[in-house]
Amino acid sequence: MSLHDQQILMLVLLLLGLFAGLASGFPVAFVLGGVALLAAGAGLLAGSFDPSFLEAFPNRVFGVMTNETLVAVPLFVFMGVMLEKSRIAESLLEAVASLFGQKRGGLVVAVLLVGALLAASTGIVGATVVAMGLISLPTMLRHGYCPRLASGAICASGTLGQIVPPSIVLVLLGDQLGNAYQQAQLKQGIFAPESISVGDLFAGALVPGLGLVGLYLAYALWVAWRQPARAPAITSLAPRGKLALAKAILPALSLILLVLGSILGGFATATEAAAVGAVGATVFAAIYGQLGWARLREVSEQTVKVTAMVFAILLGAALFSLVFRGYGGDDLVHEALTALPGGKWGAVVAVMLLMFVLGFVLDFIEIVFVVVPIVGPVLLALGVDPVWLGVMMAINLQTSFLTPPFGFALFYLRGVAPPGLATGDIYRGVLPFIGLQLLMLALVAAFPALATALPDWLYR
Repeated sequence: MSLHDQQILMLVLLLLGLFAGLASGFPVAFVLGGVALLAAGAGLLAGSFDPSFLEAFPNRVFGVMTNETLVAVPLFVFMGVMLEKSRIAESLLEAVASLFGQKRGGLVVAVLLVGALLAASTGIVGATVVAMGLISLPTMLRHGYCPRLASGAICASGTLGQIVPPSIVLVLLGDQLGNAYQQAQLKQGIFAPESISVGDLFAGALVPGLGLVGLYLAYALWVAWRQPARAPAITSLAPRGKLALAKAILPALSLILLVLGSILGGFATATEAAAVGAVGATVFAAIYGQLGWARLREVSEQTVKVTAMVFAILLGAALFSLVFRGYGGDDLVHEALTALPGGKWGAVVAVMLLMFVLGFVLDFIEIVFVVVPIVGPVLLALGVDPVWLGVMMAINLQTSFLTPPFGFALFYLRGVAPPGLATGDIYRGVLPFIGLQLLMLALVAAFPALATALPDWLYR
């Protein structure tokens, strides 16, 4: 067997081992690193793997640990968890529900609006879905709302945190695409490469994110108009006073202005704005009497757990990508994508389909850290705009939270939903919202200016 054939065989075994390990339920970070080391070891024994690729791993670890952009991850997680644990998110949902609940379909509208506000102030899917599942779902079901519409709206509104900035997905994508963009330019002989920042992606995702909120609201209002029995008015909900409404909405709006305003206005980087948001959430928790040592410890422990998981997966994915590259996998991907009919558009469609399918079985973090470093340099070398590509990937990854069988938003809601709500209703309820997400993906593909106009205006 020739060296080329040996490398192809090892690539196939590498990918099969990855999927087998993920299917076993073993922790993802250890699957990525363990499968890569086994494949590298087998290649070293067979003489088909260059050990210099493994020697580069310590530099990768050092690069991850000194990456200022990734510091935004624990800060945004802290901000979101603090808002959840201090019950500020719960107060916001109750206030908006009292404002719209007396209208037909009003509770669905309230859930979607609060989901958008929480997305723009926390970016944490689990916190949003759990909070609204505990507070609004029993009320909606008790007053005759269609279980599918109620569960679908809660799950979908929770996923808005993945596309409406500030978003952890956008932070991770910004880091990975920034590296891929520089690699693509270096291969083209550009030795003073440009880069993209997380702020570019935040600006690029703002219009599509708000557009998706609009599509969700339009669908909810259409259902309330055409099928009023599925979304009845709730006359028993007492409206709150203006002072109570302002007190509930003020923290979220203030954090949105502090975080997004400082980034889009060019006053702070994403990491600096994340620090402002973390401090702001803590201050609001103290003002509302929800901050103590026990709560601070609880929030910190949860932040450490999430952050450790993200960085462990990142390091495992870095090792996996090195071994994948050592067997010539990046060259094979480049040849495969460039050989597709339709040029760069054919390659983009193929990558989007791959990411959508992987979203049925993989978490967004695994897709970002494994797939993007492999396909990103190829697509960017073909002339794809990096900001547009990042926003397309973010919208696509958002669907992974809703697609059965492993959509995390579905699991979050199932864990807090009343026993009488069938799992089938949850799965069927998200289907229209998945369709709306794919519609927004198609709109951004057809009209790239939806993603590129705002960052061009702000930064270029």
